[in-house]
Amino acid sequence: MRISVQEAPFDPGAEAAGFGAGRSDVGAVVTFAGLVRDDSGRMQALEIEHYPAMTERAIAAITQEAMARWTLADALVIHRYGRLTVGETIMMVATAARHRADAFAAAEFLMDYLKSRAPFWKKEIGPEGESWVAAKDADEAALKRW
Repeated sequence: MRISVQEAPFDPGAEAAGFGAGRSDVGAVVTFAGLVRDDSGRMQALEIEHYPAMTERAIAAITQEAMARWTLADALVIHRYGRLTVGETIMMVATAARHRADAFAAAEFLMDYLKSRAPFWKKEIGPEGESWVAAKDADEAALKRW
């Protein structure tokens, strides 16, 4: 299991290639990379803040839960912070399991958690100024299924 909360950009393709390499105990690797999206058409950047020790601890705890719940062989969570522009990779989740159902379910669980419960604070920056991003009902509803 690897958790990385980082400011620096990363290459999702390289991370995915290295994640499952050399494993003979898994039959499925699922990867997901999230990008900074501009729903308004006016966003110039997204600023992400966090408290490092709290954020890493929270993500590690939920990743441990996913590993036990779905019998994962491995898991990877990378999440960026700082100033990101539209189209940049903001996060990545990868899961490895003997069977694809566990790998897919655990990846979705982790993504739903990161979207709604991980201790990050996001601020959109645009020509009119800055505004904090509020929690979305759809994200909360997605988390409730778990």
